[in-house]
Amino acid sequence: MKFTSLKIPFTLMLIGISLSQLAYSQTPISKISKLSQEVAKLRPQGQSGLEVFLKSYVNQLNSSQIRAALDEVCQQQDCYASKLYWYTDLEQAKSAAKTSGKPILSLRLLGKLNTDLSCANSRFFRVVLYPNAEISKKLKEDFILHWQSVRPVPKVTIDFGDGRKLERTITGNSIHYILDSSGRPIDAIPGLYGPKAFLSQLQQAKAAVKEISKRSGSQREAFLRQYHRDRLNIIQTQWTADLSQLGIQSPPRMVEIPANSNETPNATVAGSLAVAKMRLESPMLNTLQPQKIQNTSSEITDQATWNRIAQLYSADAKLDGNSISLIRAKQNQSAKNPEENLTRLIRNFEAAMALDTVRNEYMLHRQIHQWFVQGNQTSNVEALNERVYAELFLTPSSDPWLGLAPNDIYSAIDNDGIRK
Repeated sequence: MKFTSLKIPFTLMLIGISLSQLAYSQTPISKISKLSQEVAKLRPQGQSGLEVFLKSYVNQLNSSQIRAALDEVCQQQDCYASKLYWYTDLEQAKSAAKTSGKPILSLRLLGKLNTDLSCANSRFFRVVLYPNAEISKKLKEDFILHWQSVRPVPKVTIDFGDGRKLERTITGNSIHYILDSSGRPIDAIPGLYGPKAFLSQLQQAKAAVKEISKRSGSQREAFLRQYHRDRLNIIQTQWTADLSQLGIQSPPRMVEIPANSNETPNATVAGSLAVAKMRLESPMLNTLQPQKIQNTSSEITDQATWNRIAQLYSADAKLDGNSISLIRAKQNQSAKNPEENLTRLIRNFEAAMALDTVRNEYMLHRQIHQWFVQGNQTSNVEALNERVYAELFLTPSSDPWLGLAPNDIYSAIDNDGIRK
């Protein structure tokens, strides 16, 4: 169905294809037009406009049409579960932050937050973080939310030839930046953290922004560097305590990821930096790059030790009822023993998330703190994000193929299978 064929005015087409695809022949055109008008009116009103929409349709949130319109107001898929409003223009977010006195939580991701197939970690955020009751409340009350796509996310479709298709995204990572009202980075939360750990990071960053706001000029910069020195010391102290609790005499070796502009990062290695995402994507990546020898310089030499450390933080990775309900709603309904599968799926995912949490904190966040202490490309969020994706996530903007088209592996396909 196309709106133009129905002669609906162009100004009413703000919901776009996503809403028209959900419309079916029994849906009155007037209802779609009314939703379009409401989205156009309420989206510019921010969180207050979202609250008006939710109040108007509180008893209709099971409707696919209402959910599609709600996602347009929020600019986040599955907004019915999180009820959070996201800016997609940083200048508008900064204006809202100045008016409200709140810091900005700016998400950078591959793909778009309002589509199903954004990068894996951003999808995990939508399921395990944003709908979480405590986190949703914290974000709504204490932050201005903003997201920006770094680049499109690679997608793979496997056609089994009998009508069945399997669609996935591969590679890519996501990061939350905490910005003051001017857009200056204060801290960053790289990758996926368990709900309690993520909430703790938000609370620490909010307190830092509050203290920085009391200072100006060189005092602000001095305070920010000291804040990150303190965070580095806390990470080191906690690392030592974790090892002591486990009775580990020889700690696992954390090898720095070398910044080598002459070598294109491998997608398999980049994917291994995010455990929950890696478990989902590794079968496809291993198939796409079966002959590539992994660069162990970015890996931990003692994975068993990391697993033991992660178990110390299992409570930080527990899903709440809201997230479990959303996972259940998204579950493959044709699978046998769905509740048994759900229990096993949640157990495995929580374990992967706990491992992600400790690795992200002890490896990636530790490095970001070090950059802030050095004052190295941290005053501008775009420059900082460029460095994060190049050196930490191993998906630099200089590689348009995200490590999926290595030039040292023979494929026996014309032009190495690259199509433009």
